[in-house]
Amino acid sequence: MDADKIDRLNFVIQLFPYLATIVAITVGGWVVTTWLRIKNGYPLESQWGKPLHPSTDKESVERIRLLTSENAQLRAEIGSVKDRLETIERIVTDQPARLAREIDSLSLDKGGNA
Repeated sequence: MDADKIDRLNFVIQLFPYLATIVAITVGGWVVTTWLRIKNGYPLESQWGKPLHPSTDKESVERIRLLTSENAQLRAEIGSVKDRLETIERIVTDQPARLAREIDSLSLDKGGNA
C-alpha cells in the first residue's frame, strides 16, 4: 500500500466514531418520534409521507362504541357524585344554627304533609 491509501484509511478510521454517533442519534430520534406518535394517537407515515391509518374492522368499531357508551355513563355518574359532594361540603361547612333550622323546616314539612 502506498502512503496516500494509508492516509485515507487513517482519515476514515478517525472519522468513524463521529459518523457512528450521528447515525445512533438519528436512529434514536426516529424511534422516539415514532413512539410518541403511537402513544399520542397520531398516524404513522408511509415511505412517501402519507399517513397510515389503522384499518377499522367490525371489532374495533364495536369496541369504540362500547367505550364511548361507558364514557358517557361514567361522566353522568361523576356529575351526580359531584352534586352529592357539594351538598355534603355545604352541610359540613355551614353554621350549626342554620343547619338546625333547615332540618327543623324539613321535619315540619313532612309533619304538615302527612
